[in-house]
Amino acid sequence: MAPLDRIKELKALNVERQAPKKAGVMALFYPDDRYHTHLLLILRKTYPGVHSNQIGFPGGKEERGDANILETALRETEEEVGVDLKKVQVLRPLSEIYIPPSNFEVYPYLGLYQKESPFRLQESEVEALVEVPLDHFMDDRNLINQRLTTSYSQGKVPVPAFKLNGYTVWGATAMMLMEVKELFKRVL
Repeated sequence: MAPLDRIKELKALNVERQAPKKAGVMALFYPDDRYHTHLLLILRKTYPGVHSNQIGFPGGKEERGDANILETALRETEEEVGVDLKKVQVLRPLSEIYIPPSNFEVYPYLGLYQKESPFRLQESEVEALVEVPLDHFMDDRNLINQRLTTSYSQGKVPVPAFKLNGYTVWGATAMMLMEVKELFKRVL
């Protein structure tokens, strides 16, 4: 799910990671009130930064008091969407991914959540929840190529992406989502 221009640019520059910041995120699946499985994504607030107004997973930057990066992912998920951490079942880590524009090494986890009460948005960081039905996420018709302006190229470039609930999900989030989708294909 990485755009070809990004792969070429990274190879051409021979980019070395410069003490990246660490972040933990959670690919969280949960049942709705009719027991249909959904994936929880968030729409970030608009702010001056490279990930402004983008779709992503709940999660965020590692803080000094975090025991490990999984604790970061859980703490940030609780803060951003109000989950009860005792009810999150972490299934496994996913492949970490380096994001050059923001110099973050992101560590994603796959989790299940028994949603017994509504999510609560952290209004300072989260614009909206994006609750994607599992069958919509797994439908290959929702894999698209779209021309987007990115931080690593001038002008619009073709970018592989997901079209989920009307949003274009691309970049690192799309790469992580593709790994989740491939894992699910093995068991569904």
